[in-house]
Amino acid sequence: MDALSTLLEKLKKGAKSRGQLLGLLNVLIGRKITAKDGSVVSNGLTWRQLAGLLKKVRWDAEQVTELGLVADDLPPRDRQRFWYAAILRAHVDSAEAARAGDKFAELLRKQGYEVGPPPA
Repeated sequence: MDALSTLLEKLKKGAKSRGQLLGLLNVLIGRKITAKDGSVVSNGLTWRQLAGLLKKVRWDAEQVTELGLVADDLPPRDRQRFWYAAILRAHVDSAEAARAGDKFAELLRKQGYEVGPPPA
């Protein structure tokens, strides 16, 4: 999971991931990500694992507005519960999320990662 944390830290610092939260969630939950050297970065995460990872890397909570959510409407004290609730409300299994995931996968490919296809 260290490689995935490193990837998220890199994405967090770069401005290219702004406006891509739905795609990010879709890719991290349902797709395999490999690095240039062929090492596996992620085989997909559960919602709980992803929520914990977003808490760990201190992902900007205000980005939930990209999902049409209001940060103040989500659990305020526990960031893992906050992110879990955001993922739940994001409809990461929708056709819109799959399209956003494809767009985000292309962004990752430009950064040297290979992203697998969405689940059928």
